[in-house]
Amino acid sequence: MLFKTYSIYTTRTKHLLHRKSLINPAFNLHTRPISSLKVVWRRDPQLDHAIERDKPYKICSKVVKEVLNEPGQVIPLRYLENRRERLRLNVRISTFLNKNPALFDVYHDRIKPKSEPVRFVRVSHRLRNFLEEEKRIVLENEGWIVSKLCKLLMMAKDKVLSVDKLVHVKREFGFPNDFLVNLVPNYPNYFRIIGPPEEGKSFLELVEWNPEFAKSVIEQRAEDEFRLTGIRVRPNFYYKLPPGFFLRKEMREWIRDWLELDYISPYVDVSHLDQASQEMEKRTVGVFHELLSLSLFKRIPVPILGKFSDEYRFSNAFSSVFTRHSGIFYMSLKGGIKTAMLREAYKDGELIQRDPLLEIKDKFVQLLEEGWQERQEELRSQREEVKKNRVMVALGDGDTDGQESSRDLDGQEVN
Repeated sequence: MLFKTYSIYTTRTKHLLHRKSLINPAFNLHTRPISSLKVVWRRDPQLDHAIERDKPYKICSKVVKEVLNEPGQVIPLRYLENRRERLRLNVRISTFLNKNPALFDVYHDRIKPKSEPVRFVRVSHRLRNFLEEEKRIVLENEGWIVSKLCKLLMMAKDKVLSVDKLVHVKREFGFPNDFLVNLVPNYPNYFRIIGPPEEGKSFLELVEWNPEFAKSVIEQRAEDEFRLTGIRVRPNFYYKLPPGFFLRKEMREWIRDWLELDYISPYVDVSHLDQASQEMEKRTVGVFHELLSLSLFKRIPVPILGKFSDEYRFSNAFSSVFTRHSGIFYMSLKGGIKTAMLREAYKDGELIQRDPLLEIKDKFVQLLEEGWQERQEELRSQREEVKKNRVMVALGDGDTDGQESSRDLDGQEVN
């Protein structure tokens, strides 16, 4: 077992290492460069499928947001067609609308007073009902959203994050589109926006440190275990390799030793730690674990995480952490984008650690499925109508053939 607590080195190995350290004080096992420890990336089909399964939802969500951001929440269909590449939509907009009938209504209007009418796209009545439901769910979970935002700031080295960067990750953490306008000002005891509202020059600063928020998922899990069993356990990571995945002996030994290091909370100051030390590696893994735990789907694209390298003190080669610690994380390559995933959050490719804000996704998927079902019923009715018409035509041809066969070659009826 990888979690078994014992020294990974034999007595003879320890003796040799001790002798080397006496001869050369600079020699130490823990100063070994972490970058030299390589793990071959291997595909996990179940976790890849989890990303693939959510693809229709994400595509539909992108198109909806595109229309909602338009003045009056309407847009000429041909304008939307021109944005298809940016939306990464691999079908024409008209085809997309036909396949997802619950989202939009198509109507004719003029772009200019004297121009010819063209097709416009607007939000459907059912989609508007969903948007009202979304507001309700956000309001019910406002406290959780505030705590998430505080936690992101509390992990940052100066307790400050760029507004632009926060806007960029709002979908990953479930922040509402207007959180900077309609949520942040309601909590002046926690948040303060500083700097001019110019691109890249405005920042969100933490005003008050809440000790209740400064508790990681791993620390909370250890406390919950103590309350349930009365046994105090040491906070640490779950480490479980997927079936068929093996590590070289050298790497197994390093991982076992690394897991025995004390857990370092992502909320403590680590400015004194060497960036190349194993302790800093432990803290970095803790930050990634916490960020993924706070995310909606327990996964975040690696390029998005990279935007916060300075604020969270990630090294330039931070992405290697996800393959080096394959028992904690998985890095998917689906869609041509590297995505870091938290293994413990999934079972057989299904998300088991659900964020309460995922109710919004559930409602949206329900809306989509209603439209898909209606579309299938409509297509079924059309097929049945075509089949019925063919039968009628066939019967009509059969009557004609019967009449013709009742006549002889001279055109006279045969008695």
